[in-house]
Amino acid sequence: MRIVIFGAGLIGSQLAAHLADGGHDVVALGREAGIDTTTGQGVAEAVAGADVVVDLTNSPSWADDDVLAFFRDSTAHLVAAGAAAGVGHHVILSIVGLDRLTDAGYMRAKLAQEAGVVGGAVPSTIVRSTQFFEFVPGIADASTEGDVVRATPGKLQPIASSDVVAHLAEVVTGAPANGVVEIAGPDVLGIDELVKRLFAATGDPRTVVTDPASGYFGAALDDTALVATPGAGAWIAPTSYDAWLASK
Repeated sequence: MRIVIFGAGLIGSQLAAHLADGGHDVVALGREAGIDTTTGQGVAEAVAGADVVVDLTNSPSWADDDVLAFFRDSTAHLVAAGAAAGVGHHVILSIVGLDRLTDAGYMRAKLAQEAGVVGGAVPSTIVRSTQFFEFVPGIADASTEGDVVRATPGKLQPIASSDVVAHLAEVVTGAPANGVVEIAGPDVLGIDELVKRLFAATGDPRTVVTDPASGYFGAALDDTALVATPGAGAWIAPTSYDAWLASK
């Protein structure tokens, strides 16, 4: 199977290696490949002959207008090129709960990306994942003032990136769902608790203060927004947060 992955970051690089080990003809294309998905430059050539296109791109700017334009334009070019090339499956990685946090510009932009895929001519699968374990240090840094981290007790159900890759590979090599599938980690924990456990494991001296007003990248967060949707049949990954921390 010929698989073209746009985005060679944390997930894209691992996914490419995983699929190649499975015998697939796969390439992961980062920005250094000279392809601009926002203008369409090089996209048609990249998808020529592909059976599956996987969109793991991300905006270089998270400003509301910038990120919306990025996902809207990139999706339009990738889907159009895929349709012209006869691609049989278009897969994107999205976010569990994005439709419950629409006060965040990034979530609105990802919803626009999903809409562009659903409205396109290529059979598709939208994989909504919870946040990755690997993002917890960045969440802590974004909430740091001096030596204090003010973290909300609002809940996440985070997942190891390696588990995301393993399940994403099954989706990519399977039939299009023409809908949304959810994946999540096994533990539901407050962001404050996630940061406390991270610091205990790494010896970080910063103090964690539980602060419900601290929010999540500009959005108010409750205990349900960023956890697996009840009744959605989410795939639950095997790796616990504590096991992941112990492996670091």
